[in-house]
Amino acid sequence: VVGGRSAGARVACRTASDVGADGVLCLAFPLHPPGKPERSRAEELRRPLAAGLPVLVVQGERDAFGGPEEVAAATASAAGVDRLRLEPVPGSHSPSPDLARVRELSRDWLADRRLSPSPPG
Repeated sequence: VVGGRSAGARVACRTASDVGADGVLCLAFPLHPPGKPERSRAEELRRPLAAGLPVLVVQGERDAFGGPEEVAAATASAAGVDRLRLEPVPGSHSPSPDLARVRELSRDWLADRRLSPSPPG
């Protein structure tokens, strides 16, 4: 699994297939620059979904780079959207004040058997 926060989440989405990742963990994905929704980076977020990879996005409810509703709208018609798990958390683009919740969401998603490699044969 590859992942990151903010710009690191963008890099994870762009490189996941190239490095053979089994999934992508995005903490605070920057969907667009603050106040500039026309400069969408949604294509980067759609990339691992189109490649068949599961993606977890943990997004602050008041994120100026795109809140959970914007992320949902930007990916609603994406190929593989059924593999996207979007989890709103309190806060903005900075790390959430509820870090225990972020850890729990990440841990549970990582433990999900869908991320385990297929058995041989």
